[in-house]
This record gives sequence, structure tokens and C-alpha cells, in this order.
Amino acid sequence: MTNRRKFFTLVAVGAAAAATARTATAADTLKETDPAASALGYKADATKVDKAKSPSYVAGAKCSNCALFQAKATDATGPCAAFGGKLVAGSGWCAAHAKKPA
Repeated sequence: MTNRRKFFTLVAVGAAAAATARTATAADTLKETDPAASALGYKADATKVDKAKSPSYVAGAKCSNCALFQAKATDATGPCAAFGGKLVAGSGWCAAHAKKPA
């Protein structure tokens, strides 16, 4: 019986920790209005990049195919080295984009 109580207590603590971790991660999501994001022309949707303001933009370039994106290319979001590890949209883009080597 004691082991069963321990198990359920650990499951409850683990679930609470996981929920807290998810909340903290969401708080670290980069906003387009962030000063660093504005300075690099970050857009959460690369198709909305103003090509006149961002002449280095190349069609098809997005965070998920950038060398600074620290997640799988298929992930919706991931940490970015250009923004101190804040989460960026995989479908986003900024002027720091560096194509991943093949």
C-alpha cells in the first residue's frame, strides 16, 4: 500500500512539474514586438516578411531551415540562438537567417 501511495504522489508531482514547465516555456516565446525581434525584422510567419524592409529575405527561408534554430525542422517552435534561446516559430524568419548546411 505504501508503494502505491508513493507512486500516485510521484505521478501527481510529475504532472504538476510538467504543467509548470510548459507554462514557463510559453512565456519565453519571442514576440514580434520584442526589441531584438524588431531589430532583426522577425516575423512569426515568413510569408508576411516585407521584402522592401528586409532585402536579405529569400523565398523559402524560414526559422526551421536556419542553422540558429535549435529544434527539429518539423517542430512548430524551437529555441533560437540569435534570440538567447527564446522560442521562435518554425515558420518564422529574421535577418539573422543562416541556411543549415546540407
